[in-house]
Amino acid sequence: MLLIYIQKPTPRISYTFRQIFTEILGMEFKFTSKIEDFIAHDGMKFSYGKESRGNELFVKSASLLWDQGIENQKIKVESWGDSPCFFKTSETSDLPFDIFAASFYLLSRYEEYLPHNNDRFNRYPAAESLAFKNDFLKKPVVDIWAFKFKRELQKRFSGEGKPVRKVINKNVLAVGEVYKYKKKGSIRTVGASLRDFFQFNITGLIERIRVLLFLKKDPYDVYEQLISFAKREKISWLFMFQLSNYSIYSKNISYNKTNYHALIKSMGDYGDLGLLAGLEAIQNFDTLKTEKKRWESIVNRPLKMILNNKYDLHLPEVYNNFDKLEIERDFSMGFVDAIGFRAGTCTPFLFYDIQLERILPLVMETPVFNSRLMKEHSYFKVKTNLEEVREEIEAIGGTITLIFQNSDFYYFGEKCNQILTKMNHSNE
Repeated sequence: MLLIYIQKPTPRISYTFRQIFTEILGMEFKFTSKIEDFIAHDGMKFSYGKESRGNELFVKSASLLWDQGIENQKIKVESWGDSPCFFKTSETSDLPFDIFAASFYLLSRYEEYLPHNNDRFNRYPAAESLAFKNDFLKKPVVDIWAFKFKRELQKRFSGEGKPVRKVINKNVLAVGEVYKYKKKGSIRTVGASLRDFFQFNITGLIERIRVLLFLKKDPYDVYEQLISFAKREKISWLFMFQLSNYSIYSKNISYNKTNYHALIKSMGDYGDLGLLAGLEAIQNFDTLKTEKKRWESIVNRPLKMILNNKYDLHLPEVYNNFDKLEIERDFSMGFVDAIGFRAGTCTPFLFYDIQLERILPLVMETPVFNSRLMKEHSYFKVKTNLEEVREEIEAIGGTITLIFQNSDFYYFGEKCNQILTKMNHSNE
C-alpha cells in the first residue's frame, strides 16, 4: 500500500492520482493528512505539497492541482532525462518536475479551454497543442512519467515492480456513409447522376450505373472482406454506425431502411457496436438523444459506446451530454489531423470537467490514428509515425486504438490492411 501525505486532497488531486496509480501503475494507495500516521508508515510513501515532512520521497507541487477554474499557465517544456516535462519544481523536491500537475494539464485537456485558433472545420487542431509544438505528440508522456516515478519509489523503498502491462489493440470502423451509390433513393440517385454528367465526371457516372445494375459491388461495401481479413489476421473490430437525418453533413442512407438495420445487427456478430454521432447530435442534446434512441431500437440494448469522428469536441458540453445519456465510453479523444496522443496517454481515463470541477463516469479511449490522414499525408509518413507510436507503447504497455472509415478501404484498402496488420501484431 502506497501512503500519500497531502494536507487536503482536492478533486483534481484525487482524479490525477487515481489515474496514475490505479489505472496506469496498478498500485493501491491512500491519502492521509495525519502527519503521525505518515511518519509511522514503514512502507512506500511520499508527500505532495510545499515542503517535505520527513524521511519520504517528496514532490513539491505546482499550484495547478490546488486551483479552481481556468487560467493561462506559464509553461516551459524542459527535459527529465530522456523525457519532456513541464511545471518545474525547486531543488528541495526529489522530482525536478511536478508530473502530477503536468498529467492533469494533459488529461483534462486544459489547453483546449484556453484561447486558440480552430481549423477550417472548427476543430481544435493538433498544431495548437503543447505536445505538437514541443515534439512529444507521439509519446504517451503521462504513462512514461508514471513509470519513472514508480522507479524512484522503488529505489527509495526497495520495492519490487510488477511486469510491464500488455499491449491492447482496439480497431474502430466508423461508418458514416454505408454505401457510396446503393440505397440512396431515386431522387438522390438521379440528382447525383445529373451532377456527374454536367460536371463531366463520366468515370463516376459509369461506376454508379454499374453498381445500380448489379454489375459491380458498391465501393463502400467492404464489410465482408473486413470480417474475412479480421478472421485471417485474428484481430477484432468495434463498429460505429451513423443514424443522422440526411443533410449536407450526412450523406448516409436513411436510418429507417430495414437492410441498414440488418447490416448493423449482422456486424454485431463480429464485434461490439456503437454510435457514430452526426454534427447535429454533437451540437444539440435533443438530436443526440434521438440518435441514441434510434440506435437502441435497432440493436435492442443500451448504447454504451460513441464516436465523434470529425467534428469539434465542444468541451465540456459534449461530454456532459454523453454523461446525461449514460453513455459509458467515448472514442473521440484523438486528433483527426495528426498521429499521436491528444491527452498524452495510452491508457483510457475518465473525463474531468474543469468548469464544474467534477469527474464524469465517462471513459475516454485514446485513438492514435484516424484513416482520414491517408488523404493528407503519404503512406510512408503515416507508416513511420505509427512505428514510433508502436515502439513507445510496447515499451510501457497500454492501448493502441485505430480509427478507420469504411470508405477509406476503397481508396486505400491495401495500405489500411498493412497498418492493421502491423499495429495489431506489433507486440508478438
